[in-house]
Amino acid sequence: MKNDTTLTKKLATLGLLTYLACTITNAPANTADFSATSIKPANKPARTDCVPLGNWIIPGSGAAVYADIIDQAVKNSVVLLGETHVNADHHRWQLQMLAAMHALRPEMVIGFEMFPRRVQPVLDQWTAGELTEQEFLAASEWDKVWNTDPALYLPLFHFARMNHIPMIALNIEQRLRRLVSERGFHGVPVEEREGLTRPAEPSQAYLDFLLPIYQQHDRKDKKDGQIGYDDPDFKRFYAGQQLWDRAMAQALHQILSHPGYTKTPLVVGIMGSGHVVHGYGVPHQLRDLGIEDIVSLLPWDINKSCKQLVAGVADAVFGVLPHASGAFEQPKYQRLGIRFEMARGGALVLQVEKGSIAEASGLQSADVILEMAGMALETTDDVINIVKRHAPGTWLPLKIKRDDSEREIVAKFPPLTVP
Repeated sequence: MKNDTTLTKKLATLGLLTYLACTITNAPANTADFSATSIKPANKPARTDCVPLGNWIIPGSGAAVYADIIDQAVKNSVVLLGETHVNADHHRWQLQMLAAMHALRPEMVIGFEMFPRRVQPVLDQWTAGELTEQEFLAASEWDKVWNTDPALYLPLFHFARMNHIPMIALNIEQRLRRLVSERGFHGVPVEEREGLTRPAEPSQAYLDFLLPIYQQHDRKDKKDGQIGYDDPDFKRFYAGQQLWDRAMAQALHQILSHPGYTKTPLVVGIMGSGHVVHGYGVPHQLRDLGIEDIVSLLPWDINKSCKQLVAGVADAVFGVLPHASGAFEQPKYQRLGIRFEMARGGALVLQVEKGSIAEASGLQSADVILEMAGMALETTDDVINIVKRHAPGTWLPLKIKRDDSEREIVAKFPPLTVP
């Protein structure tokens, strides 16, 4: 490992990783030990920020040396890199991590939460150099399945193609998540489960983590004290979350057990931080599948509360800039901030993003959007095109169905900022 460590430090000295980052336009005994005993602490940062910009911190231990983080990470089977989807700095950090780890473990496979399994042939065509950017985004139905500015992710996709790194679709269809949430896992026929096995039972700590999120964002119609661990709706909620975690863990596990690799690859998972923190989500499901050597690494916004930086939140965190919608951060097109599918006579809302226009308007999961600006919705393209064309600084009236009643709400799109 001595030569590998030297290589990492040389790359850092040459500034190659910083250059790559700037091209973006967002434990068990056999697990690598990220404690202070295995990684030499650097000088501890001043307490003005618990995670200073551009610094590594091991939660519960203190500052760490960059090269040592990389060297320890690549000794594992799976490395999970979290993100907040709209934060460009998170994706810059992910690219830097991929470049550093690939220098030491060129046998690499990258799994992406952003793609459902059915588009795997498209990912294969992309890495083979058979598709242009536009063809790739269209064939993978990016606007439908993820609907986030593709410029945030394209440098990661180009890095994979440039280095002949296989890209793997980790996700499942939103429809399957909804069915499991409504009927339970065994209520969905085997042939409709996309090959998924039953998720491992959640820990009590995971339930404690999810309940406040559910109370604040999913059941605002219930009064305080009405929601508990035995609430049927809460059970359906975390069943859907677990299925998502299990799907990604199972896809990562299948890479490691695939007979086609002559040498076991380093498997990297690119996914939302909510699936990574505290080891509750994907790491918990991976361990249930028999994979113990897992490393969870997170970008950490420098303005984030230090109270959240507790031991076990991740193996290590890296200080990055928080998301900012400034003059140079304007989205290329408008976003409402929902995941949806066409069902029940309109656009069925499967998920409402935190801090989104949809959340501010009062949209909730399970709402059905029947009309936008007086236009009936028949296809996913109807929804996408109406939102994209909507002018910044104006209001978009929505006709929705919630439970058994119809109502009107208004989505207010903020104006573009002027430098």
